[in-house]
Amino acid sequence: MEVLKIATAGSVDDGKSTLIGRLLYDTQSLTSDKLEAIEKSSKQKGYDYLDFSLATDGLVAEREQGITIDVAHIYFSTAKKSYIIADTPGHVEYTRNMVTGASTSQVSIILIDARKGVIEQTYRHFFINNLLRVKDVIVAVNKMDLVDYSEEVYNKIKEDFQALNEKSSYKEQNVSYIPLSALTGDNVVETLGKMPWYTGQTILQHLEGLESKDIYDNGKARFPVQTVIRPKTEEYHDFRGYAGKLYGNNIKVGDAVTVLPSLTKSKVRNIHFFDKQFSEASVGSSITLELENDINVTRGDMIVKSDELPRIEKDITTTVCWMDSKKLFAGAKYYIQHNTNRVLAKIDSVKNVIATDYSGAIPATQLSINEIGEVTIKLSKALYFDSHNDNKSNGAFILIDASTNTTAGVGFIK
Repeated sequence: MEVLKIATAGSVDDGKSTLIGRLLYDTQSLTSDKLEAIEKSSKQKGYDYLDFSLATDGLVAEREQGITIDVAHIYFSTAKKSYIIADTPGHVEYTRNMVTGASTSQVSIILIDARKGVIEQTYRHFFINNLLRVKDVIVAVNKMDLVDYSEEVYNKIKEDFQALNEKSSYKEQNVSYIPLSALTGDNVVETLGKMPWYTGQTILQHLEGLESKDIYDNGKARFPVQTVIRPKTEEYHDFRGYAGKLYGNNIKVGDAVTVLPSLTKSKVRNIHFFDKQFSEASVGSSITLELENDINVTRGDMIVKSDELPRIEKDITTTVCWMDSKKLFAGAKYYIQHNTNRVLAKIDSVKNVIATDYSGAIPATQLSINEIGEVTIKLSKALYFDSHNDNKSNGAFILIDASTNTTAGVGFIK
């Protein structure tokens, strides 16, 4: 079954957790003990409705304050798809959490309180989705029940967000608008008829209708090698395969390929998926490639089509979201993890801090936690990469603190 990864974003009390809880409830994905706990807690608080936010807020502090602090991953399925939702916090001090949650997501739901409209944090949420090149964005105008289901209010918010969308450089992004009430469930899974002026899809209908080919950006085929398969059994005595996940585009049997960094050339002999063979593998597939000639390939290498070579350089200009309490500054050394390849790196310069409200960049010499800025980096050996705009997977990396082994930042190559 197809798996769709979704990230949510919104300001305090915009209703992210309630929306997810409502999705779980209306798709009958809540366990009986969880539903019983929600009913009991809602009754104790004196609510005359079920507080679905309790379905996702797992930390004690989250339940006490009624806000989301950490990234929670929620799983549910329908007859058509399986879903993984990253419920991310919207506060500026949790920018790193938001980036973490959205980094692997294919769709993003940005919630807006119908009473407040587009606010500063909405700019930040949309900026991060642009930065991470999330292809499909749903603008969910929530709490329509508190503005008497006004079409005028909805249209004003839609107009304001479209003005914000004009500032985006990611023109391939699909932005959809859905008015809803997560509390009552209107336009979440079903249409309750409170907004007859809206004739579009519900949240679930939109998600169900998305196809994988619509979600992935088309680029050049990139196959980072995760491991070498050598069974050495009687049946597969001489078998040598290279396992990994295919990014960017499809690859076929017979394609001329080049192995990086050695620049050795070969052709694809077979494509394996567990115990089956295919003539072509689609983007996003986890497969094993078998090449025609016996060449030296190891973890960290990358297999690409011979007529689609990436850039191979030791100096890179990047946009970095900083996640560590220790500041980032010129001269600092880290490891760069780029796909399956790990390289020692030295920060050459920090040029600026980028404002997430699209107001521009401010000159700076260091990055503090949750800040995003332009950073130049020198590498101990060349990376084989594309710009993040050209190939989302092959243009991203993480910075690892060698002394603590923690993920200190995430970067996007220009």
